Amino acid sequence: MDGVFGLQYQRVPHPSYGKAKIPAYDMIRFSINIMRGCFGGCTFCSITEHEGRIIQSRSHESIINEIEDIKEKVPGFTGSISDLGGPTSNMYFLNCNDDEIQSNCRKLSCVYPTICKNLNTDHSPTTELYRKARKVQGIHNVAIASGLRYDLAVRDPEYVKELVTYHVGGYLKIAPEHSEPNTLSKMMKPGMDTYYDFKNMFDRFSREAGKKQYLIPYFIAAHPGCDDEDMLSLSLWLKNNDLKVDQVQTFYPSPMSLATAMYHSEKNPLKQITYKSDRMYIPKQTEQRKAHKTLLRYHDKENWPQLRAKLKEMGRSELIGRGKECLVAEEEAPKRQPGAKAAGHGKAQPAKGYQPVTPQAVKAKKKPSKKNASQKQKPAAKAATGAKARSAQRSRIADRIKQR
Repeated sequence: MDGVFGLQYQRVPHPSYGKAKIPAYDMIRFSINIMRGCFGGCTFCSITEHEGRIIQSRSHESIINEIEDIKEKVPGFTGSISDLGGPTSNMYFLNCNDDEIQSNCRKLSCVYPTICKNLNTDHSPTTELYRKARKVQGIHNVAIASGLRYDLAVRDPEYVKELVTYHVGGYLKIAPEHSEPNTLSKMMKPGMDTYYDFKNMFDRFSREAGKKQYLIPYFIAAHPGCDDEDMLSLSLWLKNNDLKVDQVQTFYPSPMSLATAMYHSEKNPLKQITYKSDRMYIPKQTEQRKAHKTLLRYHDKENWPQLRAKLKEMGRSELIGRGKECLVAEEEAPKRQPGAKAAGHGKAQPAKGYQPVTPQAVKAKKKPSKKNASQKQKPAAKAATGAKARSAQRSRIADRIKQR
């Protein structure tokens, strides 16, 4: 590797790009690759497949020479190296203790389910490299931006102290990926106990250095084997630890990874597969995948309607509300328009059964309907008819008396 990285690179984009802005170049122009390969074996990643499981590391001299080269050739350099890393920043010079065992080993990972007893976990070459890089004239900052394998780091507290004291610019990226054992077993990732061990160590060394520094954890939503309950448990874990993460992704099946085989076959290749093997739960539908990411980003108000619907569907409505144990606030009542008055505001409320007097009611009272008028006329007509009858009767009686 020293020979490849020691070639006379110009360290600037090809002239054919002209003055075009190249985001990828801006990201890596002050960074240095110190190693290749990864023995982690995470099922969602294919780095092991195309870079190899055996770590290939550059010498300290080669790396220091590249720092000097960056100082001389890269426009805009101000004395800050943005990264000394690789696929994993702290696998530099870590390999199997026995060459024969390494050549015959067929394990998918050297660190899962536990760290192999034959794996060298001494970080002293990395620690010494950091110290040499800081001493280069004109260098005032060396950052470590590549992801850190924290289950390896806790094996070497001196390395963690060196890293936290001098090479963390406020934030350090780590990748627990999930919190639940069921899903972690499908990812081939360590349990959360190791995360807590590293966090305690990180916080302690940050306090000793007089710095306020934070871990940035990465998580994956909708990974093969991850069901709704596991995703909800992760969401509650984030809430309980006061973490509102943005560094998240929804799993997608990339070439050459074991998780892609799980996604398409719905079988678990980490176990012996037969025609009787159980089918794995795979969140493939768009709505399922969106719901898992919504649970992961529970703090995003834009997702709250969907999150409430998902919690109700799961029978977990008790997590909707204003309490500390709740995951999302209840839906708010629609707000009144500015200047609008609520019905009855500033007025006495009418008694039950009260009918307000309106101009239409008064008019109707003054001019009764034809039906009501006819009903009122009937008693008067009957009285007139009775009076005429009595008058006629009196006249007949009077005529009879005269005849006598």
